[in-house]
Amino acid sequence: MKKIIRVLSVMLAAAFLLVACSSNKPQSGPEFDNAASLLAEYRIGVGDSLQVSVWRNPELSLSVPVRPDGKISMPLIGDIMAAGTTAPGLSDVIVKSLSSYVKNPQVTVIVTNPSSSDFQRRVRITGAVESPQSIAYREGMTVLDLVLIAGGPSEFASANRAKLYRNVNGQVKVYKIKLDDLINDGDLTTNYSLQPSDIVSVPERVF
Repeated sequence: MKKIIRVLSVMLAAAFLLVACSSNKPQSGPEFDNAASLLAEYRIGVGDSLQVSVWRNPELSLSVPVRPDGKISMPLIGDIMAAGTTAPGLSDVIVKSLSSYVKNPQVTVIVTNPSSSDFQRRVRITGAVESPQSIAYREGMTVLDLVLIAGGPSEFASANRAKLYRNVNGQVKVYKIKLDDLINDGDLTTNYSLQPSDIVSVPERVF
């Protein structure tokens, strides 16, 4: 009987150790936006410059900026929505539009100046931190990285009520961040991995 009790004690201790270790690992946490392979395929934005080349039709080829309304203008077919599409996607749209005028058009679109990419790939931290930031996203960034760059919570912060705002497939989702536990207790549960366009907000305490 003593031997059985000893074995059970060892198993319970091992189970407790596993739970303790796992509680210190980051959660799988928030969903990632599929579009946030975001820049696996770059999406054209307002202000970008495009080179549109129509094979064997130099009079239809042009360099053009994306206007504030998100459109570009082309000979024969007029205005086309470019913002929000990928270069291959825009090529397909132009091909379909030109098919009424050109036999088997072959179109290539190149983004020559992706000026909008900087804002597409930013992460931001606002509220009760020492230095609110809007910075370029880097692969592997976490909530803690962003908080440290911002100088940490201010003395007025209600750190355990911080939130992560993330756009997932067109919907803004909100995730709680236990920032005080993360910084002072080393609890990595809410040390979420970031993705482009994430916003971390740290509220002030209610006095």
